[in-house]
Amino acid sequence: MSDLELLTQSLARNVKHWRSVRGFTLDVLAARAGVSRGMLIQIEQARTNPSIGTVVKIGDALGVSVTTLLDYERGPEVRVVPADQAVRLWHTEAGSYNRLLAGTEAPGPLEMWDWRLMPGERSPSDPHPVGTVELVHVTAGELTLTVDGVRHLVPTGASATFEASTSHTYANEGDEPMEMVMAVSVPPVR
Repeated sequence: MSDLELLTQSLARNVKHWRSVRGFTLDVLAARAGVSRGMLIQIEQARTNPSIGTVVKIGDALGVSVTTLLDYERGPEVRVVPADQAVRLWHTEAGSYNRLLAGTEAPGPLEMWDWRLMPGERSPSDPHPVGTVELVHVTAGELTLTVDGVRHLVPTGASATFEASTSHTYANEGDEPMEMVMAVSVPPVR
C-alpha cells in the first residue's frame, strides 16, 4: 500500500472517529467546516485525496490537529497517571481534600463502576462503540490492563484512561485482590 493510500485511509478512519466522538452528523460537520457534505462522504469512504486546506478546515471544525487526522501509526491511546501526579484541587487543615485522578471529554452517558478482581482472574471486553472512553483508578493491588494487545501495569494509587473501541481486558496477575473504580463514557446515540 502506498503512503498516499495509507494517508487517505487514515484520514477516512480519523474523520469518522472524531465526528462520532463530537456527536456531529455529516451535515453539522459540513456546516462547521465549510466543506460540502458530498466531500465529507468521499473523505470518510477513502475515495478522495482532499487538499491540505480542506483537511485543515475539517480539523479546525472537529477541534483536532491535522497530524491527528492523518496519523496512521497511532494505536489506541492509553495514559497512565502515576499516583503522585493526581492534582489536589482543594484541602483543609483538618485533612479533608479532593484529587482529580484522571479526566477526559465525555460527549454522552457516563457510568461509574466499583471492581474487584481476585488473584489470577481476568475480565475480557469486546470493543465498545467508537468514542467510548474508560477511566480506571486502582485502589488496591495492581491491574494488568491490556488494550489492543498491549499490556499496561496500573499499580495501587495510579489511574489510566483509554479509548475502549478496541478489545481490552482487565486482569489481576498479582497475589492479592485488585480493586478499582471505573468510569465509562459512552457517546450519545444520534
